[in-house]
Amino acid sequence: MRLGFRLVKGLSNDHAAQLIANRMPLYENIDDLWRRGDIPVQAIERLAEADAFRSLGLDRRSALWAIKGLADAPLPLFAAADRGLNQPRPEIIEPHVTLPPLTEGGEVVEDYRTAGLTLRRHPLDFLRPALASRGIMRCGDLEGVRDGRRVWLAGLVLMRQRPGTAKGVMFVTIEDESGVANLIVWKNMLERNRRILIGASCLGIRGTLQREGEVEHVIVREVEDLDPMLRTVGRDDDAHTHTGLKITARDFR
Repeated sequence: MRLGFRLVKGLSNDHAAQLIANRMPLYENIDDLWRRGDIPVQAIERLAEADAFRSLGLDRRSALWAIKGLADAPLPLFAAADRGLNQPRPEIIEPHVTLPPLTEGGEVVEDYRTAGLTLRRHPLDFLRPALASRGIMRCGDLEGVRDGRRVWLAGLVLMRQRPGTAKGVMFVTIEDESGVANLIVWKNMLERNRRILIGASCLGIRGTLQREGEVEHVIVREVEDLDPMLRTVGRDDDAHTHTGLKITARDFR
C-alpha cells in the first residue's frame, strides 16, 4: 500500500501514513475517507487524479466530481450530531450525475501525469497505425532483423547515459508497446542533435542494427523529435470529456 501511495505525485508521506493508520474498518466511500482519513481535501484530489478510487467504484472523473462538494473539514454542528449518533451522515446530498468517461488514451495520459506509469495500453500503441504508415517498426521485431540492416524505430526514452569513459558517446534505451531497444549515439551525432537527444521524451530514429551474440543495439544515423505526435495521445476525446488538464510530452516521463 505504501509503495502504491509513493507513486502518487503530490501526496506526502505523512498523508499516506494517515490514510493507512485510519483505514480500519475499510473506507466505504469518499465522504467516509474524508472524515476518517484525516488528510486535506487537496490530498484526496491527488488520489482521485491518480485513479485511486476504483476500489470504491469511482473512476477518476467521478471521484473528482464527488470531492468538489467537500469542505476543508466537516461542519461543527454536523460533526457533533454524528458523534451523538455514532454514524456519520453526508453533509451534502446531490442527485446522481453520470459523467462522460475519458477515452482510453486520456486515461493513459492521466496515469503518466499523476503516477509516472500506466497498467493500461502503452502510449505508442495508440500511435502505431501512424508509425506503421511511415515504415517505423516495433522494437520487439528487431529479433527477426539481420545484423547490419537499416531499421527505423520509435519509443519513449527510458534512460540516457554518458559514461565518462565513453569519449562522448551516449547510450539511450527507448521503449514501445512491444519492448525496448538499446541505442548508441556517436559523439558527432550527439553534437548535431543535442536538443532532441537530450530533451525529447519520444524519439524516432533511423539506424543500423548491430548484433554480437546475444548483445543487440542500434547505431543511430538520424533522429527525430516525436513529442508533437506523442502529445496527440488522448486528444481524440470530445471537448467536454477532458479533465481540463494540459497534456504535454513531459507527462510520459
